[in-house]
Amino acid sequence: MMNILFVSLGCDKNLVDSEVMLSLLRSHGYNITNEEQEADVAVVNTCCFIHDAKEESIQTILELAQLKQTGRLKALVVTGCLAQRYKDEIQTEIPEVDAIMGASNLDDIVEVVEESVKQHSDQLVRLRDLNYLPKNLTDRVVTTGNAYAYLKIAEGCNKRCTYCIIPYLRGNYRSIPMEEILDTARKLAANGYQELILVAQETTVYGVDLYQEKRLPMLLREISKIDGIRWLRLLYCYPEEITEELIREMAENEKICHYIDIPIQHCNDEILKAMGRRTSKEQIRKVVEQLREAMPDIAIRTTLITGFPGESTKQHEEMLAFIDEMEFERLGAFTYSPEEGTKAAEYPDQIEEETKKQWLDDIMTLQQEVSYDNNQEMIGRELIVLIEGYLYEEDIYIGRSYREAPGVDGYIFVSAEEEIVSGEYVPVRITEANEYDLIGEVIYR
Repeated sequence: MMNILFVSLGCDKNLVDSEVMLSLLRSHGYNITNEEQEADVAVVNTCCFIHDAKEESIQTILELAQLKQTGRLKALVVTGCLAQRYKDEIQTEIPEVDAIMGASNLDDIVEVVEESVKQHSDQLVRLRDLNYLPKNLTDRVVTTGNAYAYLKIAEGCNKRCTYCIIPYLRGNYRSIPMEEILDTARKLAANGYQELILVAQETTVYGVDLYQEKRLPMLLREISKIDGIRWLRLLYCYPEEITEELIREMAENEKICHYIDIPIQHCNDEILKAMGRRTSKEQIRKVVEQLREAMPDIAIRTTLITGFPGESTKQHEEMLAFIDEMEFERLGAFTYSPEEGTKAAEYPDQIEEETKKQWLDDIMTLQQEVSYDNNQEMIGRELIVLIEGYLYEEDIYIGRSYREAPGVDGYIFVSAEEEIVSGEYVPVRITEANEYDLIGEVIYR
C-alpha cells in the first residue's frame, strides 16, 4: 500500500477538490499520511489567486521536491490553479515535478498518480477543457474535523471582475446538478457533519446555467430536509444577486444561519465600475438594510480591496466612512495585487505598496473598533455554541455560534462545569467580549 501526502492550499473551494481527490485515492487502496518522510507520493493542490498565494504554492512544491533526496518520495504531482496557469514554467523550472494536472481534472487523480510513480522520463501533463465539470464525485475525505464540512455548489465564474484571474483558471460558471449536491449532503450528514457551509465563486446565481433561474433558495430548502443537518451557512453572495426570495428563505428556514458573506470589495461607484463590479454603493446599502430588517440578529461579513489602481485618498476616506456607517459584524481586507492577464494589471495609476499597506491598516484599525462595539452588545446574550476543541492549559472550550464562520471569524471561549464533547451544541451565556472573540459560560437549566 502506497502512502499519499496531500497538501491543499488556498480557498475552501480548493479544499473541497482536495477532499474529493483524497476519497478517490483512498477508494483505490492508497493510504493517506500527514508524515512527509513516510510519503511515497506527494500531491500539492495549488492556489495562485494573488501574489502571496502563488509564492506559497511555489515554496511548498520546492520543499516537497527535496523529499526525493531526503525521503522515500517516488513522485510529486502538482494540481490546481497554479498548475493550470503556469504549466510551462513548472515543466521548465521545477523538473522534480513528475505530473501536472489542471484545475478541472479531479477525476484523473488516480490514473495520474499511478502513471507518475512509473518514473517516466517526461513529465506527465493532464489539462482538460476549462469548462469541463466532473460528474458524480459525491464522496469525500473531510479534513475539517468532525463538526462541519464545506459543500461546493458550483465551479467557475462569469463575472470577469477586472482584478480577478479566477475565470481564466476555473472557466465559466457551472452549477453542480442539484441531485449531486443533495447526494453529497446526505452522505456528509450520515457521517455526522451537522454544519454544512455552501461555497462557490458565487453562490447566489446557483442554477442559472442549468435551470435558467436562480435556485439557491430551493437548494437550501431541499438540503434542510435532510436529517442530521443543523446549520446551513452561506458564503460568497454577491450583493446585486441577493433576491427577496433568498432573504425570505434565510429568515424563515430555521436551519439557515443568520449569517451571510457579501464580498463588496469597495463602496465608491467609480472604483466599483473600474473593478468590473455590477453593483453600486446605494445597492449595497439597500441589500444590507433588507437583510437586517428581515433578520435583526444577522451577522454580515464582507471583504474589501484597498489600493486599487486610480483609487484616491478621498475614495479611501469614503470607504472608511462607509465601514463606520454600515458597522459590518465581520470584515476582511487585502491590498490590491496586480495579476498578469487581468485588465486591472494594465491600468495606469497603480498605487504604491506603502500607501496600500497604510490604507489597509486604516481599514482594519477602524473595523477593530466597530467589531469591539458590536461584541460588547453581545454581553448577556445567550447563544448556541458548537464546541470544536478544548484548551488544556486554560481549562476552557473553544467554539463558534451561528455568527462565526470557521477560519475567518473569531471564536467563543466557553467555561463549563461538566465535560463537553467536540461537535456538541451547548447553550452559552456571553460574559465578556474583546475585538474579535467572545467569552462565555455554559448555561445549566
